[in-house]
Amino acid sequence: MATGLLVIDLQRGMFESGVSPHDEEGVLSRVAKLLEKARSRGVAVLHVRHDGGPGDDLERDTPGWHIHPAVAPLNDEPIIDKDRCSAFHGTDLHERLQARGIARLVIAGMQTEYCIDTNCRTAHGLGYAVLLVRDAHTTFDNPALSAEQIVAHHNLTLRNGGFVTLVDAAAVEF
Repeated sequence: MATGLLVIDLQRGMFESGVSPHDEEGVLSRVAKLLEKARSRGVAVLHVRHDGGPGDDLERDTPGWHIHPAVAPLNDEPIIDKDRCSAFHGTDLHERLQARGIARLVIAGMQTEYCIDTNCRTAHGLGYAVLLVRDAHTTFDNPALSAEQIVAHHNLTLRNGGFVTLVDAAAVEF
């Protein structure tokens, strides 16, 4: 079963807005190591980039829209541009994965309660085996929960709901 690494929305605007995401350096470091491991094994790497619209920290063609340099794509790695939580809606992501024979997705990135959750559920619904890297996705605190609680809650909910298999970054095998 061919595997792909899907890195979601690790864009500069997520890190330069003045509010730091939970475990910022740890997540970037773990995703960079995942990228290195995937690339060394010839695994397909696909990056997802969100366009938040005019005035947003992730507005298209602004500095914040670009992928963070610590996890930047190589020239031959596709970037899937999206304008909503799902990287599958209105894009050719599913077709690209199908063309490469990818049936298993390793998912990392941001933002846990929005795009990570949505893409795990959508990928599962499309028949992909989804491995969510439990320590390689993150978000921000909100008025109800800390970012750490949000990440823990989604790890539990997505696993217990049967949408994903959880794996630590250090244990990911491609």
